[in-house]
Amino acid sequence: MSSRQIKLGAVTMGVGGPGQHYQWLDPEIPGDASVNINWYIEQAQLAEAAKFDLIFIVDSQFITPDSPPHYLNRLEPMTLLSALAVQTSHLGLVATMTTSYNDPFNLARRLASLELISGGRSGWNVVTSGDAGAAGNFSRDEHYDYDTRYARGLEFVRVAQGLWDSYEADAFPRDRATRTFLDPTRQHELNHKGEHFQVVGPLNISRSPQGQPVRRLRAGPRPGRHHRRGHLHPRRVDRAGPGVLHRHQDPRRGQGAQPEPRHRDAGRPGVRRRHG
Repeated sequence: MSSRQIKLGAVTMGVGGPGQHYQWLDPEIPGDASVNINWYIEQAQLAEAAKFDLIFIVDSQFITPDSPPHYLNRLEPMTLLSALAVQTSHLGLVATMTTSYNDPFNLARRLASLELISGGRSGWNVVTSGDAGAAGNFSRDEHYDYDTRYARGLEFVRVAQGLWDSYEADAFPRDRATRTFLDPTRQHELNHKGEHFQVVGPLNISRSPQGQPVRRLRAGPRPGRHHRRGHLHPRRVDRAGPGVLHRHQDPRRGQGAQPEPRHRDAGRPGVRRRHG
């Protein structure tokens, strides 16, 4: 009989997300938790020690004075996760990044960089921006309509995937004897020309340990033309590599060992250690 395991993800909301407008009043939460890297490091290390699979960073592109406190003042996801990468060993690092207000080349490069920094633990929660107010922050008079958002999102993901294949795994021999740094036959241009993007490539960073970052694609609240075709629907996507979205296994498991007892709040980001 095969065994099944629960996959655990920690979502950090700092001083308070939706429905938590007064969480920042808790004296055990730093008043600047949402921009306090030491607080995030502690939460990530608690999650990793509790055998969580990943830490998940949400994001948005538009705020108002009525937005939750965490939304008003928070760190950019990729910058934050790069810092957490060097303070953890097994925890998956998943960033929410929109296809509506990014470019494939820059986003693919940032994720590929996190892949190398973390040793293959990055993940991308793919979203399209549903908040019309975001348009005003990106030099647009109007927000993309629903079908355009999803068509652009689909093409965006395909371009990013193509860019991550710019180099084969053995593209950099770094052979000092022959003075050969790159094998040019292992480098590939993309030369993508689509409805929304024109990207030549190649990406200027080597292939990651797991080939490509893990991707999770999400859809909006109602099916659109591209959603009905099976694109951009909620699911975990391929290429889950070492440590990414997978439970870190205690080497004693399967040998009759039991997990060490822990406080019931251990590893729950947003629930602090209680002292005294």
